Amino acid sequence: MTFGAPWVLVLLLGIPGLVAAYVRSRRRRSQRSAALSAQGLVMTGASPRMRVRRHVPFGLFAAALTFMVVGMARPMTTVKTPKREGTVILAVDVSNSMKADDVKPTRIEAAKTAAKAFVDRQPPAVKIGVVAFGDGAVVVQAPTTGHLEVTKAIDRLSIGGGTSLGQGLVAALGAIAGKPVAIDPEALASDSAQVDIGYFGSGTVVLFSDGEETSRPDPVSVAEVASVAGVHIHTIGVGTEAGTVVQVNGFSVATALDADLLQQVAETTDGSYYQGDDAAGLAAISKTIDLRFKLVSRHSEVSGLFSAAGAVLLVAGALLSVLWFGRVV
Repeated sequence: MTFGAPWVLVLLLGIPGLVAAYVRSRRRRSQRSAALSAQGLVMTGASPRMRVRRHVPFGLFAAALTFMVVGMARPMTTVKTPKREGTVILAVDVSNSMKADDVKPTRIEAAKTAAKAFVDRQPPAVKIGVVAFGDGAVVVQAPTTGHLEVTKAIDRLSIGGGTSLGQGLVAALGAIAGKPVAIDPEALASDSAQVDIGYFGSGTVVLFSDGEETSRPDPVSVAEVASVAGVHIHTIGVGTEAGTVVQVNGFSVATALDADLLQQVAETTDGSYYQGDDAAGLAAISKTIDLRFKLVSRHSEVSGLFSAAGAVLLVAGALLSVLWFGRVV
């Protein structure tokens, strides 16, 4: 326990002096009673119970004063309180194909708009992070309850490179775990369901992409790893199946939405697939986020508890004094 105003505790040094003064007062009173008893002026021989009762009110008053002084020193302690929280990672495709304008104004801008609309729907208890993926993947915003920072991170996303849905999902799982996730490609290829990265039942990945896969690892195999880890993956298709042509390094490249792959990734984790312009679908994803109770440590001031305890002891001492002796002593 620490104190916000520790200098106030100096007042506790007066408590022993107060007790000593009380003891001296009781002794003088006993001596006077003995003297008067010797002269036959007062009765002697108070019962043991009465002798004990005589000191109880003062003991309560002294304890009350001690609690109140400690309360004035602003005691602070670490307490564990339950908190509801969940983690969502927005994995956004930033490959060259997202420059396509078969959805207006472009696929990447449509993905950003949908991602920011999703963030706006989330309660403060949900921590949100952002992963950008092309040929590789990087966490551009660690999970946070500061949703404004998440929106700014989405706005900063820029285009470049090919597409690796698998790399994006691996980075998203690492962001949920709070540490890099190492997945052996050979183990992934042989039996991905047996790759153990831990369990994160309150984790969700929302992936925004046109689904055009150009490099490893296999996103469906990574989704199987996520399923074993308790993470749900929801996929948002951005683009059209008719597709269009984009210019990449002076070359014309045909590109189209691969909804089948995105659906397969989502279904592997019992997630859902929606089109990027499906506002109702994004709202439905919000309802599937698993908010769990977690004990968190907080440094809290407990002055009120000490003050309340002191007040209770003070009242108890006064009531007993009036009840036993007819006055507050």
